[in-house]
Amino acid sequence: MSVTPLSPEQLRRICDPAQFKFKTTAELTETDGIFGQPRGVRALDFGIGIRSHGYNIYVLGETGTGRTSVIFNYLRAKTREQETPFDWIYVHNFSIPHQPRAIEFPAGQGAQFKKQMENLVASLRDDLPKSFTTEAYNEEVDDLWNRMEIKQSLLMRELERKARDVGFRVIKAASGLSIAPMVGDEVMTAEHYAALTLDEQDEIDVNQQELEHDLEQMLAAARTAQQQARTQLEELDRRVAQQAISHHVTELRELYNDHAEVLLYLSEVHDDVLENVGEFRPDPNRPDKEPDLSRYGVNMFVDNGKTEGAPVYVEQIPTYNHLMGRIEYEMRDGVMSTHFSNIKPGSLHKANGGYLIMDALDLLRDISAWEALKQSIKGRKIVLQPSNTIDNSGRVLAKTIDPEAIPLDIKIILIGPEDLYYGLFEQEEDFNELFKVKADFGSRMNRDNGHEMAYAKFIAARCNEEKLPHFDPSAVARVVEYGSELSESQTKLTARFRVLADLVRESAFWTIQAGANVVTRQHVQHALDERIGRSNKLEVIIDEQIEEGLLMIAVDGERIGQVNGLSVLDIGDYSFGRPSRITARTYAGSGVMQIEREVDMSDPIHDKGVLIMMGYMGGQYAQEHPLSFGASLTFEQNYAGIGGDSASSAELYALLSALGNIPLKQGIAVTGSINQYGDIQPIGGATEKIEGFFRVCSHAGLTGEQGVVIPRSNVKDLMLHQDVIDAVKAGQFTIWAIENVTEGLEILTGHCVGKRDEDGEYPPDSIHGIVQAKLDLLAKRHDDSDDEEEEEE
Repeated sequence: MSVTPLSPEQLRRICDPAQFKFKTTAELTETDGIFGQPRGVRALDFGIGIRSHGYNIYVLGETGTGRTSVIFNYLRAKTREQETPFDWIYVHNFSIPHQPRAIEFPAGQGAQFKKQMENLVASLRDDLPKSFTTEAYNEEVDDLWNRMEIKQSLLMRELERKARDVGFRVIKAASGLSIAPMVGDEVMTAEHYAALTLDEQDEIDVNQQELEHDLEQMLAAARTAQQQARTQLEELDRRVAQQAISHHVTELRELYNDHAEVLLYLSEVHDDVLENVGEFRPDPNRPDKEPDLSRYGVNMFVDNGKTEGAPVYVEQIPTYNHLMGRIEYEMRDGVMSTHFSNIKPGSLHKANGGYLIMDALDLLRDISAWEALKQSIKGRKIVLQPSNTIDNSGRVLAKTIDPEAIPLDIKIILIGPEDLYYGLFEQEEDFNELFKVKADFGSRMNRDNGHEMAYAKFIAARCNEEKLPHFDPSAVARVVEYGSELSESQTKLTARFRVLADLVRESAFWTIQAGANVVTRQHVQHALDERIGRSNKLEVIIDEQIEEGLLMIAVDGERIGQVNGLSVLDIGDYSFGRPSRITARTYAGSGVMQIEREVDMSDPIHDKGVLIMMGYMGGQYAQEHPLSFGASLTFEQNYAGIGGDSASSAELYALLSALGNIPLKQGIAVTGSINQYGDIQPIGGATEKIEGFFRVCSHAGLTGEQGVVIPRSNVKDLMLHQDVIDAVKAGQFTIWAIENVTEGLEILTGHCVGKRDEDGEYPPDSIHGIVQAKLDLLAKRHDDSDDEEEEEE
């Protein structure tokens, strides 16, 4: 046989624990930055560095790689020395109350200003009412009212004098003052008035009209005196209030004399207090009355006082409200209302001036959030829209507010799958203008000493952070090998750090359960075995069905037109290999019928593989005559459908076996796709497929005649379990790696395939010769049949 079986050393790449110069990972410092992703890191650094508009970042990669936490830590390390962004507060807008004003402060000063305003409000609440209870204030108030009363009294006396001089009196009644003529000490009656002469009546009427006019003037003058007193009292209250608050406001003005927005706000507060000073004056009828000073409060909207450098924020739930902020409402006196202190920040506000990390798929689940984000980036400001406060009937449910927009200076980092990126690029008009940086983080990295040591540091970081037992070199080596198993390559390591972190945690758990202090290789292997045991129920069921003969798989002897193909079943959190019986039957006819394709149980890639197989058949055997045979191919007992072209070589072997009546060894399983020239092409899941067939053979009993044929290009992908390697060492199981169909045929049949001689003929006893002879015979029969039909016509 021309193909040499693989040696045990080729079946797995072992990680030598001796390369690690530490006793446990407790001696290691944690890894800095992102390792194994040079392309992604360069793109990320570029996106961070360039400040031009639209250079936001989309990070591509598979889920489970831990990109979010890795990128967060990387950015935190990069941005600690960057400038810390402003604090933001919202305050009452005294000019337009429904449009609260946003004011920025250097980091930390926002909270300071809030505290200062709280002190000012406390002073207003405590000191101002006291100013209206001093003896000096009360004396001045009394003096004002006394002077007013004296003036009103003098006006009254003058009116009464005039009335007496002409025989009238000013009458005081509940309805007010009036003028009445007198007869002696009594008010003139209507009868007495009627008894007077006309001249006397005219004189009384004229005097009454004049006195009523004087009364109106007197009342107007009295009201003016009262109004003047009130005005003087208001001016007194303003002077008293100004004396009480001016030094507080002056102190704040001096502190913020270079901040125009704050100075304007303080002036408005000062003026509003003086204009509403009556709210602070004690009311004897309501001794428990407290002035409403909420409008002088400060909504500490974004506080960067404790932020080191530029903020890095991860939004786990990127809905509209979480992203853009919200306005909360409250019930007051049976009415829904809100005010500036109910404005709550979103993650855009919290990360403003820094970096916001989000999962792209989660973001796109809320289209309103996605649209609002795009508008914010394009407009370079965050516009907080109030909630809908109108019901279906058009009735206003609550008064709302329209906060001033806050300028936006942020770098958005979306993390998502590759297909989503290209979908957005093609379908979203603004996407390529807003996310100009693509950071491609692969799921694998090269396996070298540097990255193996990086694995060790990653393990150390997890153990330190979560207070887990540390790993010895053998345990680290097993994790490294697991990294190659996940990447399906001896030359690569997985970058799915979330999965690796879970393995670290589970290995530590079983270490503690065993009463040990340090994680060893055995503990890691135990964790892996336990993980498989929690997930391999279907695998066990299928193995049992094969053992019981319910699924018919032969692992010894020879059969014509029958071969064991290999496939991988993926059930989400676990995948495993299993053999499938592939059979072929040939007969007189024209064309190959692949049964799964005929009943729509195969995918396009598999169908393409069948057509390629027929291309090989035509090129190999139909140079002089067209292929004139009928055949059917199928995966026996397959009820779930098939996909991919990795079984195309196995289907070819079954077909050639059936055509040439050549037995195939049933103890040998096959995987590999083919091209039209018979070259064997690489496939996925080589390790799982080998282990799946080995498991079936082990249950049936290893004979030494069993094995698997794989593409040679997949040798570097093998990371086989130790049980398989031990069986290969013992000569109980064999793995061949081939490059073309010829080699596979020789292994499966034990016969020479044969080469064409000078006349273009195959040796008659070779596989190709036997198949060619059968095809020539079928072609002749087909031609003879056509001739007979023509003669009959």
